[in-house]
Amino acid sequence: MANIAEGFERSGHGEFHRYLTIAKASCAEVRSHLYVAHDIGYLDQDTFVSLKKAAEEIGRIIAGLRSYIEKKRDQR
Repeated sequence: MANIAEGFERSGHGEFHRYLTIAKASCAEVRSHLYVAHDIGYLDQDTFVSLKKAAEEIGRIIAGLRSYIEKKRDQR
């Protein structure tokens, strides 16, 4: 969320797109941490599945926003 906010406040679509890319990569990082947390028993199966699905959906939302911003950037 912080990457998205920072990118939004930057100087244009190119910077915003770059920070959205970072935010999407952070979603992948969160998913990897969820696997570790599940593997060591910190998360039960239901919680793991629920959080993983949420992280995947957020990644898809960010990807859609990135595509939109990329089109806007390329129109300039």
